[in-house]
Amino acid sequence: MSALSQEPVNLKQNKERTVATQRDLGKLYKDKAYRWNKENYSRHRRFVDIWSFVLSLMTGLWLDGKPWSYPGGMTDEKRAARRKTQAIWIRDTFLDLGPTFIKVGQLFSTRADLFPSEYVEELSKLQDRVPAFSYEQVEAIIKQDLGKPVAELFNSFDPIPLAAASLGQVHKAQLHSGEEVVVKVQRPGLRKLFTIDLQILKGITRYFQNHPEWGRGRDWLGIYEECCRILWEEIDYLNEGKNADTFRRNFRSDDWVKVPRVYWRYTTPRVVTLEYLPGIKISHYEALEAAGLDRKLIAHLGAKAYLQQLLNDGFFHADPHPGNIAVNAEGALIFYDFGMMGRIRSNVREQLMQTLFGIAQKDADRVVTSLVELGALSPVDDMGPVRRSIQYMLDHFMDKPFENQSVADISEDLYEIAYDQPFRFPATFTFVMRAFSTLEGVGKGLDPDFNFMEVAKPFAMQIMTNGNTPDGNSFLNELGRQAAQVGSTALGLPRRIEDTIEKLERGDLRVRVRSIESDRILRRISSIQLGTNYTLLISAFTLSATILFVNGNVGLALVVVLVAAIAAFALIRLLRRLDRFDRML
Repeated sequence: MSALSQEPVNLKQNKERTVATQRDLGKLYKDKAYRWNKENYSRHRRFVDIWSFVLSLMTGLWLDGKPWSYPGGMTDEKRAARRKTQAIWIRDTFLDLGPTFIKVGQLFSTRADLFPSEYVEELSKLQDRVPAFSYEQVEAIIKQDLGKPVAELFNSFDPIPLAAASLGQVHKAQLHSGEEVVVKVQRPGLRKLFTIDLQILKGITRYFQNHPEWGRGRDWLGIYEECCRILWEEIDYLNEGKNADTFRRNFRSDDWVKVPRVYWRYTTPRVVTLEYLPGIKISHYEALEAAGLDRKLIAHLGAKAYLQQLLNDGFFHADPHPGNIAVNAEGALIFYDFGMMGRIRSNVREQLMQTLFGIAQKDADRVVTSLVELGALSPVDDMGPVRRSIQYMLDHFMDKPFENQSVADISEDLYEIAYDQPFRFPATFTFVMRAFSTLEGVGKGLDPDFNFMEVAKPFAMQIMTNGNTPDGNSFLNELGRQAAQVGSTALGLPRRIEDTIEKLERGDLRVRVRSIESDRILRRISSIQLGTNYTLLISAFTLSATILFVNGNVGLALVVVLVAAIAAFALIRLLRRLDRFDRML
């Protein structure tokens, strides 16, 4: 939602400038792009477009690992350059494929634990400024949802949108009571497009989940369900209105934060009407300075506002990019767009305290346990790699004072360690880290000396003291609690040993022993049997093709030869995989 002020025009004014604006915007895009910008979608055409992209991507990924595909040989620099080119192509294709993929790409831009850094960097640039839909469609949607034409509902309504995005567009208007508002209208046919695209994406997700290489260690189906939930919530404008009301109530005692009021009489699942609160975009540094505003104070307030959302309210803006935050003439922050919000569980303060104590003591076990409770780490059967990664971070990165740490550096190190590891950060954690990094970047733009950790320090001290005065009592209480826990564990140890022995006697405990040599022999025997079957099939098909060719059935003989060639290719792959497995062992 734009924070720029524009004057409304009367509904009877000529709409020629609307058409001219859309025509000029359309010149920025390729002819083939934005075929989705319509109300009626062809399921078959979407299937072809989406799967064409997926197959092209899979081909590119397959070629990435082939040395012969690199002129002059494969090097790390050449692979990185190819990934960069591929990432730009993915970003542009997502934009061409429309709202579903634009939003999925924006969500994936937070998952540096899943995707290479080149992909994340390009997807983070994915902007959803797309051609606006016509004013006639806006009028039709408002009349259909609110039951009255625009002229009866509003005193004036600007036909030119303040902003047009992939999910909808925003128009400035005035109520008959004289109040200035903005009306956000959903793009026509958006739910139908989401339904078609998500059904196709579910099949693609299943394929990747079952892929022997790309599916290993990744819960693609879980990520798909997570994306579906976020997307459906974001296009429900009633949900966005409720989020805005909750957010405004949380800051009702703070005059330095402003949140638009929702006009529920003019709000439906596809239309939301909000109070018009103009301001200067928080990243327009020169404009802020020209208005006489204190840039250092604004940077401090931005970090403080988010920390309050996260640590005090447990309800935070999950997409605080500069376009969603503005500053009014009095220096107060204005928040926009509440479609994507995050929630923190009620036990966050206690677990954050446990995390901070674990970091201070460089106790990886304690940090891992608290992060699992927080939902910042997804537990897996073998948590050994997780503990080793956390311990490496504690030993390597935590030597600096707390206030000298950089959020961007910490999150980058976290994701670098997490990438291609058997554990995954959930959406809430990645949204928090992205928001921290974004706000830190905006803060440094406002004030080169800005330090996000310095602002966070009082909040961390409050958590560590559990809301008490920082006189050391909380730390002594923590030591006492640990001593009691150790005593309880020591007293219970004999009983635990006895229970373990009883389970062994009853046969409730099973011991699994794996012999690598036996595994190799069994795998080789199985592969030899499969290879024998392939050889017999190739021989049979070759003989059949020869007989067909001799009898003049050339076309059918070629088909049989093709089948034999496929079986031969499968046999070669089997032999290469068997050889590679032997070398690994």
